[in-house]
Amino acid sequence: MTVTPPRGFDPAKTAKALTPFKIMAFVVGVGLLVLVAEMWMAYGMGMSKEENPLGWWPGPHGFIYMIYLAATANLGFAARWSLPKMVGVMLAGCVPFLSFYVERRVAKQVEAHLGAAGGEQTPTGVNVVH
Repeated sequence: MTVTPPRGFDPAKTAKALTPFKIMAFVVGVGLLVLVAEMWMAYGMGMSKEENPLGWWPGPHGFIYMIYLAATANLGFAARWSLPKMVGVMLAGCVPFLSFYVERRVAKQVEAHLGAAGGEQTPTGVNVVH
């Protein structure tokens, strides 16, 4: 099966945007699991914010999620995604464990488009166009 990148696909911009997306998807996935633990302690165990050792986490998690949104938009615009796809990938960061699955799937697809655009595979799995 031949993979054809979308029209207007910019391999250099896309390759540059892929690594920050992958990092942020992982960070947000882990951060979301920490947030679930914090919510379980707060609501499931009835701990007050002062008693909860993770009571400080929701604020930083929200900021990190905003960075993830920016990294996703950056990759989405470079890879010429449709708006529904971009929003879907962004929303995957709201569901525990789903961000890991979506990141892997998106990275494979983007790497295939980079390869089809004539990029060169690097040891990290990111294609670079000369």
